[in-house]
Amino acid sequence: MSKRSKRHFLRDKEAKKLLENVSKRLKTALEKCFSGMPKVQVVEVDFGEVYLLNGEPALFKSGEKVYPTLLFKEVFGFLPKVVVDMGAVPHVCNGADVMAPGILRFEGEFVKGDIVLVVDEKYGKPIAIGEILYNADEVVGVKRGAVVKNIHYVGAKFGKILRSWQARSEISSNPYLGFINLLIIKSICILVSEHCSIRKCLNS
Repeated sequence: MSKRSKRHFLRDKEAKKLLENVSKRLKTALEKCFSGMPKVQVVEVDFGEVYLLNGEPALFKSGEKVYPTLLFKEVFGFLPKVVVDMGAVPHVCNGADVMAPGILRFEGEFVKGDIVLVVDEKYGKPIAIGEILYNADEVVGVKRGAVVKNIHYVGAKFGKILRSWQARSEISSNPYLGFINLLIIKSICILVSEHCSIRKCLNS
């Protein structure tokens, strides 16, 4: 498996198409999260692609699907929420799917396959991004088994890599320190290849 990565800006037309497609997926206009059309950079890594919106690692692509990362806080208010009890939190933060017994309630409207935000009951803190496996009218009667497929969670190595990269973004933008930028990108690719916790991303 290749451990090389590439980074480039999308043309305005390509960026607009990407944001339109993601907006449909999230059922909200992403322009609401920005004062104007954001600059979109793509980092190609072994599991797919990471999209930087105005320098922030906001989206990632695995297979044919694009998901928000847990660093894209601006979109949280537009996503349906799944509130889980505190007993479920450590399991979800370790990558487990969200199981029916640990769910306290749902907030917002959704259908099967929608992106949802998983939050804990005590603090309302986002702990995972997931895909709901049932329609809203069906899920009420589900008493066992997985209800939300865990896509990106707090304890994921992927999230730690992105946070580290985000913290270094100011340094990496310095033209005299361009080599640091290349090392960061290479580190993302290598570490994600070894430890990526996004479900099934390496088999897509």
